[in-house]
Amino acid sequence: METIIRVENLRKQYKNSERAAVDGISFEVGKGEFFAFLGPNGAGKTTTISILTTTLSKTEGEIIIAGYDVEKEASMVRRNVGIIFQNPSLDLDLTAEENIRLHVSVYGVYSYRPFYSMMPSSYKQRIEELAEVVGIHENLFKKVKGFSGGMKRKLEIMRSLMHKPQILFLDEPTQGLDASARQSLWTYLQKIRKEENMTIFLTTHYLEEAEEADRVCMITKGKIAVLGTPDEIKRELLGDRSMIIGASDLTELKKELISMQAPFTEENGTLKVTYHERTPQHLLSKLRTPLTRLDIHQPTLEEAYLSLVERSGMGVAK
Repeated sequence: METIIRVENLRKQYKNSERAAVDGISFEVGKGEFFAFLGPNGAGKTTTISILTTTLSKTEGEIIIAGYDVEKEASMVRRNVGIIFQNPSLDLDLTAEENIRLHVSVYGVYSYRPFYSMMPSSYKQRIEELAEVVGIHENLFKKVKGFSGGMKRKLEIMRSLMHKPQILFLDEPTQGLDASARQSLWTYLQKIRKEENMTIFLTTHYLEEAEEADRVCMITKGKIAVLGTPDEIKRELLGDRSMIIGASDLTELKKELISMQAPFTEENGTLKVTYHERTPQHLLSKLRTPLTRLDIHQPTLEEAYLSLVERSGMGVAK
């Protein structure tokens, strides 16, 4: 997979700070990859993202985004990325469409025209499509000052996608959206990611959103604590998966598990069986003893994240 984000030995030390906010981290993100970057408050997550998106300078290290150095070629980096930050950066006295029209002219996607009617058909088609997806079509020509927090978030999402970026940085992108709007947004994001081979770099406190990531990087105290697929991270932080099974003939069930070399412990008349695979189907299909109980626990990324936070002694991210 072609590398589109490369971070080598990134370090950021703020003035008058005893400890580096980011302390020599390195990682790569592939083109078209869905990469989640997670960490508790004070871990260095926000600092890292700010440096990657050219809004903050680094102390040491090298960062290449879409083939461009973030400091030497910052303007080229910005042309290739879309950014949705936690706090809206909209002009409240302009309409939603005017905010977007100004944005695309700054990025050089379209020349600025004083009226919507004067914009080319490709612009109108793109803005109509995105407005329908995020659900603000009826408010497209209304001033932003009257928008709710959720509507402002939808507008920022629209704006970030107008110039078809190679990389989309999402910092809490669904904050303020209801469940239906979150699902609609992610359906669209995954669709355009596949169609346009767009890279998604996500930070979120909705850990279920990161479950779908190709890889997850968790950072604590300025250093990378764990990096891998969601399944690899769950296994590293939580151990093997497990299920609880029971049977009228528990002795026979134990014999079967021993013959399959399946590790288990006995708890209150039931057996807790651990396994490495994604599901316990390979074990269950071989059992001949009738089961009276079957409880399967699938560990979540949120459980792994909370385990990491507890170990690091840091607070949970907002």
